[in-house]
Amino acid sequence: MKEEQNYIQDLAEIRSMMERSSKFLSLSGLAGVMAGIYGLAGAYIAYSIFNFNPDEIIYNSLNSSSLSMIILLAITILVLAIGTAIFLSWKKANKRNENVWNIPSRQMLVNMAVPLAAGGIFILVLISKGLIGLIAPSTLLFYGLALYTASKFTYDDLKFLGLIQMGLGLAGAWFVEYGLLLWALGFGVAHIIYGIYMHLKYER
Repeated sequence: MKEEQNYIQDLAEIRSMMERSSKFLSLSGLAGVMAGIYGLAGAYIAYSIFNFNPDEIIYNSLNSSSLSMIILLAITILVLAIGTAIFLSWKKANKRNENVWNIPSRQMLVNMAVPLAAGGIFILVLISKGLIGLIAPSTLLFYGLALYTASKFTYDDLKFLGLIQMGLGLAGAWFVEYGLLLWALGFGVAHIIYGIYMHLKYER
């Protein structure tokens, strides 16, 4: 009986080693929580300070200066979220004596980069055509695609967050007047809930 238990334990250890070598498991749940906080803060600033809340696809109530500030705000949130994710993932990898820049992490980033780059170009096209009301839904949609494709190289749970983001993005494209609210739910609330879930499941 003891030999059988040792055999099962050995199999579990081998499986864990294989999983660590094929998947990036240093993603931090706290990074998701922080990204959500950044997202909620950004949505609040966009709405309350810059009066950004498109209620139709072609939204003409925004001057070029305000639009530039919205773009700068979005870039700032993105940089903060990515920077926090890198820092916390690096700390988590160090605690586990793992290299944060390994083959799975590179594969994950490449698979995320393709839909994100396509989404960025698409959003620039929307801005040039004055289709401001579709910007928020498009960011959710392409970000969700990026998460879904990246989930093959990290925790499977990530694909569910990706599906939620895509669903909210599609809903925002249909209900344009709720685009910013749905964006806040996706980038804010969903990130926070997901981050807490990941922290309790994998990091405690």
